[in-house]
Amino acid sequence: MSETAPRPSPEALLAEAAQEGRGRLKIFLGAAPGVGKTYAMLEAAHERVREGADVAVGLVETHGRRETEALLAGLEVLPRRAVAYRERSFEEMDLDALLARKPGLALVDELAHTNVPGSRHLKRWQDVEELLAAGVDVYTTVNIQHIESLNDVVEQISGVRVRETVPDAILAAAAEIELIDLPPEDLIKRLNEGKVYLPEQARRAVHHFFSPGTLTALREMALRHAAERVDRQMVDFMRAHAIAGPWPARERVLVCVDERADALRLVRVAKRAAERRGAALIAATVETPKSYALSDADKDRIDGAMRLAARLGAETAILEGDDVVAAVLGFARERNVTQIVVGRARPGRWGFGKAVTDRLIAAAGQINVLVVGGGPDKPPPRPAAPRRGDGLGYGLALAAAAAATLAGVAVDRAGLPIANISVIYLMAVLLAAMRAGRKPAIAASLASFFAFNFFFTEPRRTFAITDTQNILTVVLFLVAAVIVSNMAARLRAQMETSRESARRTHNLYEFGRKITAAATEDDVLWAVVHHVAATIGGKSLVLTPEDDGGLAVVAGYPPEDRLDDKSAAAAEWAWGQGKVAGRGSETLPAADWLFLPLATGRGRIGVLGVQMTDGADAPSAAQLRLLETLADQAAVAIERTALVTDMEAAKVATERERLRAALLSSLSHDLRTPLVSILGAATSLVSYDAVLDPGSRRELAQTIQDEAERLNRFVQNLLDMTRLGAGALEPKTDWADLADIVRAAVDRARRIARRHVLKVEIAPEMPLIRVDAVLIEQVVFNLVDNACKYAPPGTVVKIWAKPSDGEAVLEVVDQGPGIPPEDREKVFEMFYRVRQSDSQSGTGLGLAICRGVVEAHGGTIRVDEGIHGVGAAIVVRLPLPEAPPLPEAQA
Repeated sequence: MSETAPRPSPEALLAEAAQEGRGRLKIFLGAAPGVGKTYAMLEAAHERVREGADVAVGLVETHGRRETEALLAGLEVLPRRAVAYRERSFEEMDLDALLARKPGLALVDELAHTNVPGSRHLKRWQDVEELLAAGVDVYTTVNIQHIESLNDVVEQISGVRVRETVPDAILAAAAEIELIDLPPEDLIKRLNEGKVYLPEQARRAVHHFFSPGTLTALREMALRHAAERVDRQMVDFMRAHAIAGPWPARERVLVCVDERADALRLVRVAKRAAERRGAALIAATVETPKSYALSDADKDRIDGAMRLAARLGAETAILEGDDVVAAVLGFARERNVTQIVVGRARPGRWGFGKAVTDRLIAAAGQINVLVVGGGPDKPPPRPAAPRRGDGLGYGLALAAAAAATLAGVAVDRAGLPIANISVIYLMAVLLAAMRAGRKPAIAASLASFFAFNFFFTEPRRTFAITDTQNILTVVLFLVAAVIVSNMAARLRAQMETSRESARRTHNLYEFGRKITAAATEDDVLWAVVHHVAATIGGKSLVLTPEDDGGLAVVAGYPPEDRLDDKSAAAAEWAWGQGKVAGRGSETLPAADWLFLPLATGRGRIGVLGVQMTDGADAPSAAQLRLLETLADQAAVAIERTALVTDMEAAKVATERERLRAALLSSLSHDLRTPLVSILGAATSLVSYDAVLDPGSRRELAQTIQDEAERLNRFVQNLLDMTRLGAGALEPKTDWADLADIVRAAVDRARRIARRHVLKVEIAPEMPLIRVDAVLIEQVVFNLVDNACKYAPPGTVVKIWAKPSDGEAVLEVVDQGPGIPPEDREKVFEMFYRVRQSDSQSGTGLGLAICRGVVEAHGGTIRVDEGIHGVGAAIVVRLPLPEAPPLPEAQA
């Protein structure tokens, strides 16, 4: 058996498919300013122009270099946009003009540039992203020191902290990276010649950033990054084209984040490690009972590291458990992680301290563990546990020790053993730990230790201890008190963590219950905005697209129907890009609202906006994660109501199509049949008039009359059904004799019932009824017509009526095949026939019209079995009002 032929990688094919419709990004990468990135980009642009490409310059910074300015000649340069900031005017790239122009290729210099506040995006790379999404190819430039994952390495090499960075994901998404390389000696020569900076700036740069050693290191970083990029492109090509290779299964790198001060550096190192191995990066933090006691600064540090990891393209995960090592290794094995990155062992009991790191290395097994050396930052201080103020906690601890001392005095006077007093002090320590936390509990332990020694051990009223047994008792008491305080504090932290987790779970449960109970889209929207506003303690609203493509506020709590221009722009961007925008984000952060897209697998359906009112600038990381979960649930709920509406519309459309098909079938049969008979009889009269005797002529004329009347009844039925469907049928009731109505209907039906025996029986005691005589006559006629169609010739069709229980009961009974029980309700539907294959003509409207007319009179109609189970009986019941007043006697 030959081996199975290799197939293209699904991931590679999906990546290629995702690029369809997007522009191609080419990055000119340099090791330092002045190597010639912009010059090379402009030369490449001229080459594209010679090839016939449509090229426009969005923004190019020449920095006064004449040779660079000369290359702008012959290229279309779009005017820049003036932006006012702090009473000064700055020039930025006009993104809207470039999008409106939509060239085949746009030149955008300095990818890492930070836009002036008031611009649509915070960074220029975000402008480039929007251009690519619009299908515009982009050439751009960037230096190696601006890459996010290399930020701290560049600082270590050059001593300069680069503030403007570009996410690694932007470079990874580039279709092509061209390395612009220049030896350090040549670059320093250009610098001294004034081709990079002004003379004074050049002298300072040579002594700092542009030293030969620094330039060599940066050059090596740029070359290595470009080589890694080429290698990844080769692997992607091989996978997309099913070329067999020696690579193993995809590796995964897991970086463990805690509250250490160098957490950001840890994430960047892990990112570089993952890039070098071509591995996926996962960032995880473990929430233990101790996590609740972390200070706000520590929590912000963890959130910042997790946000950085997400920005670098990593998957993020929050793990829960009492044992950090077990939680990390369990997750790593579940996700098939090949390497774990942790911080260097450091003193302390929190996060990845020495014991945790050592235990992780010992238990990792086949998983590699990379321990990253610490930076210059000092280890973070141990977290403060008490939720109350420190003074109040310590006061409670001292009060508990004092109360225990008073209780001990009472026990001592009662002559009880001294061991009982130590138990009282332990209870005081336990109380302090449960109410105030670990540190106050330890303070209570020490206070109890000294009080126990001072008041209850010999010699008393002194801290000296003469009895060896008492020394052991006091020391054991102190050890026991510390252990109890730690255990109680830990239990308290676990309880607080459980409460917090229960609150989050309850929040999501309540939200799910509310939106599940909501029946309409308006109910769902109200539940969403009300719950989100209550969750964040602020305002919330939902915007959905209108027919003209804009967004409109459809729900808000508190009620809100307008947004300022900045917030409206942020909402439009969040809707268009499917990403978070607005306050606290990297896109349009000057807006007053933060907007999250509402999206499902079918696409985006709206935008959720939130605004904090408690003084916070933006939701915290924990709140943002909760909001994203709520937004996902809200999107599903809104989509559910839309699906219900779509299903109802589809059901109506299906029913409409069924009726249309039935109507066309009826028209094609029931119109064509009488027309054919009329046409045949008329043709015979015209063609054979000379040879036809009077009897034959009369017979043909009678055929024409019968079929014309039949056609007229068909058209009348259609008109009546149309009036019933439109609700325009309003009976004009008056007192009438049912016997007269039945006789009139029978007289009309004589011709169609000429092959049947019509028998009428009206009870003499039948009173007058208040009905629309014309409509009820039509009902009786339709019932007789229906009976004669299906009853065999020569059989009896009986019409009888009598009063019964305040109602007038009318029945039309035939001796035909009858109607099956399962069809007795359906026969009153439009165009329904019991046997689709029978040869009897009919529209399927007669009984439907009968039901409409009878129900308009407040009556009922149903199908029963005929006499002795033979045939069918149509039973009509009409209400009998009070008898009419007698007419006054004539004078």
